[in-house]
Amino acid sequence: MYKLLPPYIDGSANNAVMYGNACIPFDPANTDYQQFKQAINDDNAQLEDADGMLMTSEAAKAFVATLP
Repeated sequence: MYKLLPPYIDGSANNAVMYGNACIPFDPANTDYQQFKQAINDDNAQLEDADGMLMTSEAAKAFVATLP
């Protein structure tokens, strides 16, 4: 399961997810980031928001669609 990191104190958007003990930045060149996006889009993984609430598959896919 992936978990969004909370936005920065200045209110800027989420820019990474946690997966286990790994922090995966939203960087298109990062292979773990590409795997995250693919897993969400293929319904092979779940995504929690920064408050620990499980997102629906549709909401997770919609969020991933907004990422670079």
